[in-house]
Amino acid sequence: MNEANRVWRCDKCNKELEIKKASFEYMGRTFDHEVPVCPVCGKVFISEELAKGKMAEVETLMEDK
Repeated sequence: MNEANRVWRCDKCNKELEIKKASFEYMGRTFDHEVPVCPVCGKVFISEELAKGKMAEVETLMEDK
C-alpha cells in the first residue's frame, strides 16, 4: 500500500485519523504543519518521514541561531 493512501487509526480510540493543522513548539518558536490527528482524543501522529525530515530541519535551523 502506498504511504499516501494508508489509513491510520488511533490506537486508543480506534477512530480514523484526520489531517489537521497542528502547532509545534521548539526552543520558544512555533511552527504549524498538517498532520494526522485523532478527532476524539486529539493525539497527533508524527511519521518517521516528518520526524527525520521537516522537524529535524527546523530543529537544526533553530539550534544554529
